[in-house]
Amino acid sequence: MLVLLPPSETKSAPASGPTLDLTGLSAPELTPARSAVLDALVALVGQSAAPHAAAVLGTGPSLADEVERNARLREEATARAATVYTGVLYAAAGLAALPPAAARRARDQVRIISALWGAVSPADLIPAYRLSMGTDLPGVGPLAAFWRARLPQALDPIAGDLVVDCRSSAYAAAWTPPPGVRWVQVRVEQQVGDRRRVVSHHAKHARGLLTGHLVRYRGRAPHDADSLRAVAAGLIGPQVLAVELGPEPRRGARTLTLVVG
Repeated sequence: MLVLLPPSETKSAPASGPTLDLTGLSAPELTPARSAVLDALVALVGQSAAPHAAAVLGTGPSLADEVERNARLREEATARAATVYTGVLYAAAGLAALPPAAARRARDQVRIISALWGAVSPADLIPAYRLSMGTDLPGVGPLAAFWRARLPQALDPIAGDLVVDCRSSAYAAAWTPPPGVRWVQVRVEQQVGDRRRVVSHHAKHARGLLTGHLVRYRGRAPHDADSLRAVAAGLIGPQVLAVELGPEPRRGARTLTLVVG
């Protein structure tokens, strides 16, 4: 099983820690690509006027410090990705404070799709940065297309029998599981009276709950959509009202819907 997560927009900058070692990240075959994106990002911020860099990165004045930090990424302190990525999904998943066995499962079975790193494990040491997958980065080009050509070498071999896809659409564009791998996209709907609606904040929280549940699960890891639905049903309670599995599609991903109140 491989669980795919998006990064968080908000990140916690480590106060101390070792500086970045690209060769120490998981999937070392991505090192040249990571270095190319990192160099382009540092150059953009270091050589451009602040308004130009902010415009390319799609940020406003309130994020000026985060944009400026990009110029120093090779010198910034690093920490586990599980602690650098913050926000609703990561708070719900609790990846930063897992017991040892669950932390090992997260290290091996969870990958965070990143505009800067391609894909990282929760255990990888990274600095806080500001870069989104929708960016057209000078010197590299549109990042989703850049990583789409490179992520298969890193993710195809570890996809296993089942890919549980919790990514947003921008990050889903960077990699598609290879043929023969069971692919399940996680959808979240909120029950309001007799109607349902798709939501954003609740979706992040519910996907985080599912991720934390999967890495803490002590039984056999899910290997197909039906076993995923059976394990996910353990979430049913005050926060998750129902877990529903969509029909088998002719092609593409099957859908697992978490219904929240």
